[in-house]
Amino acid sequence: MTRWMRLLALSATSALCAPGMVSAQAQGYPSKSVRLIVPFTPGSATDILARAVGQKLGDAWKQPVVVENKPGAGGTIGAGQAAKSAPDGTTLMVHSAAHSVNPFIYPALPYDTLKDFTQVAVIAGQPNVLVVSASSGYKSVGDLIADAKKRPGALTFGSAGIGSGTHFNAEKFKLAAGIDVLHVPYKGTPEALTDTMAGRISYFFSPISAAGPLVRDGRLVALAVSSARRSSVLPNVPTVAESGLPGFDYNLWVALFAPAGTPADVVDKINRDVTSVLAEPELKERLAALGAEPMAMSPAEFDRFMRAEMDDAAKVVKAAGIKVQ
Repeated sequence: MTRWMRLLALSATSALCAPGMVSAQAQGYPSKSVRLIVPFTPGSATDILARAVGQKLGDAWKQPVVVENKPGAGGTIGAGQAAKSAPDGTTLMVHSAAHSVNPFIYPALPYDTLKDFTQVAVIAGQPNVLVVSASSGYKSVGDLIADAKKRPGALTFGSAGIGSGTHFNAEKFKLAAGIDVLHVPYKGTPEALTDTMAGRISYFFSPISAAGPLVRDGRLVALAVSSARRSSVLPNVPTVAESGLPGFDYNLWVALFAPAGTPADVVDKINRDVTSVLAEPELKERLAALGAEPMAMSPAEFDRFMRAEMDDAAKVVKAAGIKVQ
């Protein structure tokens, strides 16, 4: 190759990579249906947000966006399938904060959380709400903690699976309260809520989007929300921090991931489109009604956020001694 031809090749490559330039793949994305793998059961907080955003993305893209629930093992089964999907943007994953926790709980994951995924966009964050059955007799967080300390090992708490956000939240609460309680993992949030209402488990830190209607109907009693400030959905329910555990704060975020190797300009386009639909008044109102707040981040910001979340998760998992049962 002559020097002139080399210069032409270099010039063409530079043009393709110049700011503002996108590949033909990104310009035409998506050219066919997109599937969203949700590694939790239908009706879970992750599923609810995935369907809400997926519907709006489908309208914007003029292509079907199909949610596929692949629950099990704290979200790791669905994540394993997503990691092996073609990195072309046609398969994405909507996962929760559990994705940052699972590497420190499951010793032999079939994927590497950072190497096998690209962080695309955070959809929203919402508090969990500490709920008990109406027949439990608990009126406050203090009542629950006092009973747990009076009867070590007697109380049980549910979760949407080992390593799920609901599990991690409850473990942080257990550490902060200094109580001895038994973990009962379920396949998903709806199943844990059912057993909480029936009194088969003592309490559950449920995503507020899933438990809110049951609290308003009187089928569950809300003792506290996990966030640093009260939720507009349940404004009369105090925070855990207000209830005797100062500084307690847990936010259950839900986000969009793509298989590693997905072209950067496709990732950027999806991020922009997610940000756009989250700004639509209809979706903003729907999320607000669920107690969820959008968390706009660029892919690079999300990557830094994810790494920070994993650092925090590693510390809590070690302190709590969380292990696969």
